Amino acid sequence: MNAAAPIHEPKGHLCLVLHAHLPFVRHQECDYILEENWLFEAITETYLPLLAVFEKLAADGVPFKITMTMTPPLTTMLTDGLLQQRYVRHLDRLIELAGKECVRTKSEPAFHAVAQMYLDKFTACRRMFVDASGCDIVKNFKALQDQGVLEIITCGATHGFLPTMQFNPNAVRTQVQVAVESYRETFGRKPVGMWLPECGYYNGLEKFLEEAGILYFFCDAHGILFGEPRPKYGVFAPVFCKGTHVAAFGRDIESSKSVWSSKEGYPGDFDYREFYRDIGFDLDIDYIRPYIDPIGTRINTGIKYFRITGKNDRKEPYDRQAALAKAAEHAGNFMFNREKQVEYLASIMDRPPLIVAPYDAELFGHWWYEGPEWLDFLVRKIAYDQSTVALCTASDYLTANPRNQLCSPSFSSWGYKGYSEVWLEGSNDWLYRHLHKMEERMVEVARAHTDPDAVLHRALNQMARELLLAQSSDWAFIMKTGTMVQYAVRRSKEHIANFNRLYDDIQKERIDENFLSLLESHNNIFPHINYRVYA
Repeated sequence: MNAAAPIHEPKGHLCLVLHAHLPFVRHQECDYILEENWLFEAITETYLPLLAVFEKLAADGVPFKITMTMTPPLTTMLTDGLLQQRYVRHLDRLIELAGKECVRTKSEPAFHAVAQMYLDKFTACRRMFVDASGCDIVKNFKALQDQGVLEIITCGATHGFLPTMQFNPNAVRTQVQVAVESYRETFGRKPVGMWLPECGYYNGLEKFLEEAGILYFFCDAHGILFGEPRPKYGVFAPVFCKGTHVAAFGRDIESSKSVWSSKEGYPGDFDYREFYRDIGFDLDIDYIRPYIDPIGTRINTGIKYFRITGKNDRKEPYDRQAALAKAAEHAGNFMFNREKQVEYLASIMDRPPLIVAPYDAELFGHWWYEGPEWLDFLVRKIAYDQSTVALCTASDYLTANPRNQLCSPSFSSWGYKGYSEVWLEGSNDWLYRHLHKMEERMVEVARAHTDPDAVLHRALNQMARELLLAQSSDWAFIMKTGTMVQYAVRRSKEHIANFNRLYDDIQKERIDENFLSLLESHNNIFPHINYRVYA
């Protein structure tokens, strides 16, 4: 046993889950596209800071267990040479801009300190990304999993919202099977768990997970609480889905809300950095032009000088030390609340209660700048400052508690209202008649062509890629939220059009190899996909 571990057996456990996902965005046909910044911002503000926290905890010998999703689109982009090169170029521009900001703010001590903080951070990111990881941070996360401190799980192949596919079982099966195979190729093992895209669950989905060797998944709270029969322990212990050996874990509302809510949770504290005031919008256009969209559209640069301050437009300069002190305080508060929660639950349960606290990984560092430090403080406090609650993974809990109630979870999702409305409503419902037809056609051609020649085989595989990319729940989500809608609509229509052209070419036995090669180079996700999975 690690000497730093708690002496006493804990009364309960906390399962922290960070869901890391971005839609597949890669445009080799142009030198710059705004949407690739989604990845670059996430690497700088979330993935590298989280990786630094995990590696330092491991190096310090702090006992911890954290679960993290890394979806196939994300790992594909993180390991893509073109995007790696573009990210380094992006970092170099940030370092140059931060250096200029250090000069510009020299006579303003409060702002100068913040500018220097960004210069130090961007320089450290470059050193970590280029020198320490050779531009491939996926292998660093893999190393943490191999050390046993991180449990990386998978997700639907392209984060497709599975409840909308349930009438075509092979579409669901493919999202699951392709994800599992992609994970195996990336991490050298099969995944034990799966994050259902948008926590979208429908009755019977677990059969496809069991078929793929998945042991567990996560639901939103009401998916478990409204299950049949009602679960004896609520969301504080897993249930086995009837007819399978697949476990479902429910999200704890209390612990989740205190972190993700900007109004009721920690991220809205007035000492934390203000997300919505960025120099990309605040500074003179001629000065900032080289660091925003080349066409002159103002965008976030990541350099933000103010703290939240209050519910008004008058903002005070960001004080890093005050923010970190508040993060430590909030970590202590979170731990105290979990201790009290566990103490009460342990008094009424015949097994150690489990608190499942899942969050979008991008909350930590991107939306909530101090999130990675809060997580670091929390892990260390749990390890050394108490003995009531311990961190664990879902698979750890199942190993220790192999007997669980049988239950059929309820249809559910997370997001607005909790029943799929975000991904199926007036702004995006036009998508699904196309996706359903594509799913039917994919099954049709997969069954019709059992022994294709080389070109036909490539075309069928590319049809599968185009369908999977069109199914990404991100496009429907963006249409609903109203940000970057034009891009989401364009991407959806492009994949639909690509798929239909390939289908028509196959039917007419006149495949355009130049067009096929173009699609293979642009939409190059899942290089080893086998279209027969749809058969």
